[in-house]
Amino acid sequence: MTKLFKKLLEKRGISDAFLHPNYEECADPFLLPDMKQAVARVKKAIKDKEKILVYGDYDADGVTASVVMKEALEMAGASNVAVMLPNRFKDGYGMNDKVVERVKKDKIDLVVTVDCGSGNAEIIEKLRDISVDVIVSDHHECPEELPKAVAVVNPKRKDMDILAELKDLAGVGVAFKIAQAMQKEGMFVIGQEKWLLDLVLIGTICDNMPMTLENRRLCYYGMIVLKKTRRVGLRELMRFAGVKTINTDSIGFQIGPRINATGRIKSAELALELFLTDSAPEAVKIAEKMEVLNLERKQMQNAALREIREEGVGKEHVIVVSGNWHEGVLGIIAGKLTEEYKRPSFAFTKFDDVYKGSGRSFGEFNLAQALCECQNTISTGGGHAGACGVKVPISQFENFKTELNKYYDSLRLENQERFLSAKEDLIVHDLSDFELELIDEMEQLEPFGDKNEEPVFKLLNVEVRELRKMGKNGEHLCLLVSDKQNNKMKLVAFYAPEKWFEISEEDYVDVLVKLIENEWNGIKTLEGRIEKITLAESELI
Repeated sequence: MTKLFKKLLEKRGISDAFLHPNYEECADPFLLPDMKQAVARVKKAIKDKEKILVYGDYDADGVTASVVMKEALEMAGASNVAVMLPNRFKDGYGMNDKVVERVKKDKIDLVVTVDCGSGNAEIIEKLRDISVDVIVSDHHECPEELPKAVAVVNPKRKDMDILAELKDLAGVGVAFKIAQAMQKEGMFVIGQEKWLLDLVLIGTICDNMPMTLENRRLCYYGMIVLKKTRRVGLRELMRFAGVKTINTDSIGFQIGPRINATGRIKSAELALELFLTDSAPEAVKIAEKMEVLNLERKQMQNAALREIREEGVGKEHVIVVSGNWHEGVLGIIAGKLTEEYKRPSFAFTKFDDVYKGSGRSFGEFNLAQALCECQNTISTGGGHAGACGVKVPISQFENFKTELNKYYDSLRLENQERFLSAKEDLIVHDLSDFELELIDEMEQLEPFGDKNEEPVFKLLNVEVRELRKMGKNGEHLCLLVSDKQNNKMKLVAFYAPEKWFEISEEDYVDVLVKLIENEWNGIKTLEGRIEKITLAESELI
């Protein structure tokens, strides 16, 4: 074990049980509320050969959860399982009257939701009126009064004391726990459900869930399954995306965005088809279409961000911008603004008499609570602390902006940027401590996520020996630095902030880096990806 990895484990208090979790120690799925009722109702549906409709969502978590639920039901013997996903633009999030129409048309007997349903009491009541049962599986915040479903399997329920390690499950994680419960009831062969874990991994990472406790167990094994996935569509998606190494970055920045692009730009049905197809030629066609959609998504968001930067974002604590932008990229725009300006952000586009928008936040500013405080100025809205969707009448738009910032000011929050600042795990004085073996050792911590972040190292008082710009437009930065013992290390920053280019050779700097492995002509080297850089005495950013 390298010296730095040993220190890292000690600093984080990481045990062997965390590094090598035991699948058999997964939390009992029956600790989740209404699990017995859910499994009993599924058993009846299978026994009576009922028609089942899985209703999901249009993001990566919702799509993966839909596939997990469908395949688990089929493993258990269900012979007639269909999947329905909402259209982001026509339907919005959650269940709507189209579900009732589909149920009547196809003579569905049972509806099982994934990643939604907790806030859809009215639609569930309409289904009850036509004698159709609903099982809700979800992970979003629950209202005080739950829908009158056969079962509401949701770790966020306020009416029950739920095991802490289950509270952070993604929608796909809750769907998988139902699969585990079905297996425990002997509805299919033990271990068969593990083949679903590749999708659990993708959905959990893409929904930014904490990577500890139960999520750590499921995603640790999900990484193993993804590396040998049986899904021809997923293999083709990774090939088109240029995935060379399966890790948190490739899932979060290559696989996930392509899944999400289908729901953002066209229809999530395309991603669903990709996961469900057994045909290699069909998988190639779908993966190619998804590649095109992802490129469109990039072009749209980049054009919008250029427009916003040219016009400026104002000085209010909460950024609120609007433009003639595609609805599907509003969340990305808000996220990029929050990342760039270190402030909560909302991006809106106008539809008829209403503004539709997405918000992103961090730190102590809770968006769900903010919308409650601004409820007199909005039509509808909801979400999490860090992300939300909202509709604002045109006549109330300026009032919404005023009320939103007034609420922010009332909280008297201080130093919120600290929540976005990279923090070092270890300070490194001797660059020779960075052994190539350390990269392999750190793979044991994968997958990374909230509460299990990728390690960050601080290089203290190193000298810039060489500096050069890279890329077509010189937008990337490459440094060669050395310590007092003359050990050298290459550092890179892709799309580096302009301020970083003010560094000069022979400057002494402190640098926060994440480690990357570079291979050139068969020779592997360890390099650093710059997260933050400061002069020895004055900060550059």
